[in-house]
Amino acid sequence: MQQLRKLLASLTVRQQITIAVAALAVVAGLFALARWNRERNFRPLFTSLSAEDAGAVVQKLRETGVDYRLDEAGGTVRVPADKVAELRLQMATAGLPKTGRIGFELFDKTNFGVTDFAEQVNYRRALEGELERSVMALSEVEAARVHVSLPKDSVFLESRQEAKASVMVRLRPHMHLPASSVAGICHLVASAVDRLSPEAVSVLDMDGNLLARPRKTSLEDGGEAPEASLDYRQKIERDLVLKINSALEPLLGAEKFRAGASVECDFTRGEQSEEIYDPARSVMLTSQKTEDISGFTQTAGVPGTASNLPRPAARGSGPGGGVSRRTENVSYQSSKTVRHVRMPQGTVKRMSLAVLVDNDLRWEGAGAKAKRVLIPPSPEKLKVVRDLVAAATGFSAERGDQLIVESLPFESTLRIEPPPPAGAPKPASPSPWPAPLDKYLNGMNPALVIGVAIGILLMLIGLPLLLLLSRRKRSKAELTGPAALPSSAPGNAVAAAGASMEEQLASHAAAQEKLEAEALSALRLPPPQTKKGEILAKHLRESAKKDPAMMAQLVRTWLHEEAR
Repeated sequence: MQQLRKLLASLTVRQQITIAVAALAVVAGLFALARWNRERNFRPLFTSLSAEDAGAVVQKLRETGVDYRLDEAGGTVRVPADKVAELRLQMATAGLPKTGRIGFELFDKTNFGVTDFAEQVNYRRALEGELERSVMALSEVEAARVHVSLPKDSVFLESRQEAKASVMVRLRPHMHLPASSVAGICHLVASAVDRLSPEAVSVLDMDGNLLARPRKTSLEDGGEAPEASLDYRQKIERDLVLKINSALEPLLGAEKFRAGASVECDFTRGEQSEEIYDPARSVMLTSQKTEDISGFTQTAGVPGTASNLPRPAARGSGPGGGVSRRTENVSYQSSKTVRHVRMPQGTVKRMSLAVLVDNDLRWEGAGAKAKRVLIPPSPEKLKVVRDLVAAATGFSAERGDQLIVESLPFESTLRIEPPPPAGAPKPASPSPWPAPLDKYLNGMNPALVIGVAIGILLMLIGLPLLLLLSRRKRSKAELTGPAALPSSAPGNAVAAAGASMEEQLASHAAAQEKLEAEALSALRLPPPQTKKGEILAKHLRESAKKDPAMMAQLVRTWLHEEAR
């Protein structure tokens, strides 16, 4: 401890504060590491829970004494990793989570005092809860809400109400509910509710997008919904135009005609019963024959006891008479045909087709005097077009269909420019080069020419500079030899040192500026017969001969700058 105190006493205040801050940082880091290691052991027990389910799960965990963690939103419950499987089984045994709604387990406990109205409400709640669980079983659905309106019966037909249902779904992030899943939800709900059709189920997402709208099914409400009928009509019209284009493109060309179609459909729904009797054809339905024969005889004998005793004496028969009757009854009926016809919905009631054919173009004359001549198609060709369209679309005049085939010049045909004369040269495209260079660079890629020109310009500028630098380095190497003589001779050094340092620097700067000016002037002048490097070396040699002390000092200055 004394050594520690001496050590602390020998430290400055700043060092002591630094050590204290470092110690606190280490302690905080160890505490954070321990806490992170502890929290890392927690795994999600349930995610995306509703408030009711999260409260029930937390209450169950508190009863069992298990440590847990909740996120900020309260929808995720995390427990120690070694207890996740066991706690999930315990929660499933307790019926948790309940997804916010109660299913048919609502009727697990019998309540004898419940009224009929309360029982109907509980049944609807249980049915909606079970449907919600079934819809949430889809992989795209995260949560769902189902509302069912049960059917109402009445002795009066106009007072009866069919069942309806609405489903609201919340999709998982970055998920999309396809149309097949939407149709599956509608049929699932419709199959679980009595007297509910899939068309009466509405499906809505949390963004307010209507995924499946209920369609009107009764004739009093107008049959199909307007949107569905409009889509059906447009689909038939697109199919008709496609058939017309496929039939006429080989004959006229892709851009030589335009076709349009308008269809009137019958969206009424009903059934028709028909009974037909044919009086010319009759058949025998029943045939009945009856024959009755009746007769009697006259007996003779002595009346009295002898006649009534057993084994009476034989009696004599006298002549008598009889009656015979025969009856025949035959039923005939005319032939009858009974037919029940269900009227299909969406049949084509009337169809209107229009085809516009372009005119051919011919030029008379040449040059500026060329005259445009439009040639309409012949009547035979228009008749062929009409027959093709009628056969491809199922045209029926008895149904009231209308087909119009006309010929008019298109705007694109009227804008065609006249061709150039036969002997005239073709107009050349505008050249990007000036007139003096056009005859030399005509037909060449402008980007390639500009790139080559820039490369040549860089070479013309860079090569002289490189030569100048190389000559300058070579002159420095040549001057290092003679410069040693003045440094070794004390008399020359003393004579050279007679001038002040400022004069040497000034002379050095003047000489350098003179050399740079000469080099630049040499670059600006036309290229001489001799090389610029040789001229520069000659000037340097002459300067060294005239003032060797100054050149020696200049070389020392350069060497000193390079040593730095």
